[in-house]
Amino acid sequence: MGELINVSALVFDAYGTLFDVHSVSAALEARFPGRGAELSERWRVRQLQYTWLRSLMGRYQDFWRVTGDALETACASLHLRLEPRARDELMQAYLELAPFADVPGALLQLSGYRRAILSNGTPRMLAAVVQRAGLDKDFDAILSVDEVGIFKPHPQAYELAPRHLKASKEEILFVSSNHWDIQGAKAYGFRAAWLNRGGAPAEALGERHNLEVSTLAELAERLKS
Repeated sequence: MGELINVSALVFDAYGTLFDVHSVSAALEARFPGRGAELSERWRVRQLQYTWLRSLMGRYQDFWRVTGDALETACASLHLRLEPRARDELMQAYLELAPFADVPGALLQLSGYRRAILSNGTPRMLAAVVQRAGLDKDFDAILSVDEVGIFKPHPQAYELAPRHLKASKEEILFVSSNHWDIQGAKAYGFRAAWLNRGGAPAEALGERHNLEVSTLAELAERLKS
């Protein structure tokens, strides 16, 4: 654990790390029987693709808009008709994403650190899921890339964390389940812990994470040692 000496702050990604993006599958299945899981996967893939493409094009739209556009395209790709009322209901489900089961307990174990969220989500989206999960008091800051108008993994997005926490990048451990996000954080200069919940392979983008864990509880235990 020598690589993690002098860490004073933990910065967490939100979607897929603290909150389960596929907890919308039940709502999708209710609307489109037999297609919920596949539609959830396609929705998430399009959502991420649109953040990267918009950043490259210099055509920023906030994550709420991107999420809605991704839902429409995902439905179209499966030849599913998305009525306006159904669209509104499914977007609402994104404001009600469930936290992973290990999140509340692990955040309590990590209370000795300053803790923040750094996410592509809008302030409204992040406030909704954090409050619904009862995690309001677990974070010193909830940071949205809306402030800089470009999505992760752009360096300007990661710069929000040291600026708001008034910490050097070397003091921050960035935690994400998305390895592309880990790669971006490492390229920026953070140390990074990959929360590899599903045993996925690492991305081959030239950066090495400092720590790999399968649960947040494991992260808390590793940081104690």
